[in-house]
Amino acid sequence: MAVTGIAARAPRRTPSLLDLLYRPEVRQVLFQIVLLVALAALFWMIISNTAANLRRQNIASGFGFWNTTAGFDISQTLIPYTNTSTYGRVFWVGLTNTLLVAAIGVVFATIVGFMMGIARLSTNWLIARLATVYVETIRNIPLLLQLFVWYFAVLKNLPPPRQSLELMGVVLNLRGLYLPEPLPQAGFEVPLAVLALGVLASIGIAIWARRRQRLTGAQFHTGLAAFALIVLAPVATFFLAGAPLEFEYPTLRGFNYTGGIVVLPELLALLLGLVIYTGAFIAEIVRAGIQGVPKGQKEAANAIGLSAGQTLRLVVIPQAMRIIIPPLTSNYLNLIKNSSLAVAIAYPDLVSVFAGTVLNQTGQAVEVILITMLVYLTLSLFTSLLMNWFNARMALVER
Repeated sequence: MAVTGIAARAPRRTPSLLDLLYRPEVRQVLFQIVLLVALAALFWMIISNTAANLRRQNIASGFGFWNTTAGFDISQTLIPYTNTSTYGRVFWVGLTNTLLVAAIGVVFATIVGFMMGIARLSTNWLIARLATVYVETIRNIPLLLQLFVWYFAVLKNLPPPRQSLELMGVVLNLRGLYLPEPLPQAGFEVPLAVLALGVLASIGIAIWARRRQRLTGAQFHTGLAAFALIVLAPVATFFLAGAPLEFEYPTLRGFNYTGGIVVLPELLALLLGLVIYTGAFIAEIVRAGIQGVPKGQKEAANAIGLSAGQTLRLVVIPQAMRIIIPPLTSNYLNLIKNSSLAVAIAYPDLVSVFAGTVLNQTGQAVEVILITMLVYLTLSLFTSLLMNWFNARMALVER
């Protein structure tokens, strides 16, 4: 008999488990779940075995040592600390010392790197060759060896306190660098407030000038405005307020200097080594970034009458930064991690006082090393986050 109208549809078959496994997206999710379970089991086995081994050898575990009295002194502390402080306080002392080295090192390594990178491209034969010698020499000498040279061969051979090198209140001897210590007086908050307002105003002017130039092409001398707001205005306010700032100069008393700010030779050697070593790598990055800018950009800048300095500052460097920033981030991370070599010259950073002295006294290697690793991981991730944000700000905007 003929079938009229709409043909009868066959009943839909429910997919079986085997059918689901043939789907790529299902297999991907399944493989990821299996991998996560395997990793969790592996970590649980490692933690369980470690805890069992520690108990078998009667080694304490946990973080109860954090509030135990340390009982030792530290040569440099940026926060209050005595030998009756706890191991937790030792951690914060070591962390602040590490952050100090990292912050100062990044700033000065960037300055040295940009100066040497630009110098390598100088038309002056002598300047270019000297910069080349610096870069090729420093990059090929191990950092640890350079730290030893600065600490043992240079700073430890400086004259004793009674024969110190002095210049305008700055004293240098084998015990460190002594700087005048500023002591703010009543009324100093006024020029300080003017300085803060000047910085905010300069940022606002820079944003406005950039938008104005993008829309109209007209330039505004933001450098002069920033100099007036950040330097001239606070200085004028400072003197109008009666110069409310005094200095405590280092004074020789007995066999050593007292007063002022003391920069330990260990800190000086570490900063010199990190800055000079990292600056050599940054110099090569800067040179490559500048050379990566198309030659036509420089020719166009010359054609509209820009000077060599204006071409470099307004045309070349802004475009080169898009090439420079990614490898620059890696060198910043290397500098932060290389600061752990401070233990070789007895600078009290996190590795020296916490992963060194505290570990030896407590014997809790797992906890101490885990905390130290997490600190460096956090610092590296935070630095990468900031540099990625800056890189996104410098990237070309699609129109």
